Amino acid sequence: MSRVRVHNFTVSLDGFGTGEGQRLEEPFGHAGSRLLQWAFPTCTFMDMGLHGEGTGSTGIDETFAGRWATGIGAEIMGRNKFAPTRGPLTDDWRGWWGENPPFHTPVVVLTHHPRPPLELEGGTTFHFVDATPVEALELARELAGGLDIRIGGGATTVREFLQADLIDELHIVVAPILLGRGERLWDGLEGMEDRFVIESITSPSGVIHLTFSRRGD
Repeated sequence: MSRVRVHNFTVSLDGFGTGEGQRLEEPFGHAGSRLLQWAFPTCTFMDMGLHGEGTGSTGIDETFAGRWATGIGAEIMGRNKFAPTRGPLTDDWRGWWGENPPFHTPVVVLTHHPRPPLELEGGTTFHFVDATPVEALELARELAGGLDIRIGGGATTVREFLQADLIDELHIVVAPILLGRGERLWDGLEGMEDRFVIESITSPSGVIHLTFSRRGD
């Protein structure tokens, strides 16, 4: 069966995956671009059209960032990764990424306001569903053609899939910043070390790459 993976998901030292006050002008809220400064110089993020002031690319960062798309057939993301608001979307909102998003696969968007699929360039089609993690994963597997499923975020979505024990591989990047407020990843996830083998690698860019692999695999 296809595997369920998380890649390049970055949190602050105090565990926040995004800052407070997400809006159109600030997709990561008051965190701004600080969470992703390690990633901006990597080839993977530049190919995705994500640019910003970075800390300098390293071979370690390049290696981890480059695993993002390998073997992926579909992504599942939360509503606030797709849009800056939680309410119904206007017809002119087509995501943060323009007409050719970087996914190039079907994407399942979890929302309480379903709408018809949105087909864009490059093979990306967004499917908007009001579903549990189990239901969303069933749909993503149908769309993925036997390839793996990526859980793209945000923090609430990753946490819900972890709580449901649906994730096989998890790559978390710990950035050397403190946010103090926002959306936390780890709340309610005590004892994950019992389910996963956890390894860490420190990068010269200042971040720590944590990998979680399901025990027994």
